[in-house]
Amino acid sequence: MSQLKEGRYFLPYNPSLVERAKEMRKNPTPAERKLWQQYLRKFPFKVWRQKPIDNFIVDFYCAKLKLVIEVDGDTHFTEDGMIYDEKRTQILEGYGLQVVRFTNDEVMNCFDGVCYSIGEFIPSSLSPLAPL
Repeated sequence: MSQLKEGRYFLPYNPSLVERAKEMRKNPTPAERKLWQQYLRKFPFKVWRQKPIDNFIVDFYCAKLKLVIEVDGDTHFTEDGMIYDEKRTQILEGYGLQVVRFTNDEVMNCFDGVCYSIGEFIPSSLSPLAPL
């Protein structure tokens, strides 16, 4: 097990994952690219792509909402993949994060619904449209 360092917003991360995360940002899946380009890039709060947290690289992370957004391909639906994802989710939730998962198919074919679901995580008190 690698030594974890404290990251921005006090989340620990494995420094050896930083280079891999950079490569993943350069080569997103089509579903990740679509979600980033057409929605999360202009989200009302800062969203990081391929963010190392603990010993994982999460697809998207919004610190303000403590929200992890994962876009899952076929490997996540094997028995081993589902067990791994469950353990990973438990660890991330242990940091007070919420984890939401969408399939590649949902992002590509039900995009408005995915965006709506993500938007539902914005509390009305933090809504950019809320009165001051």
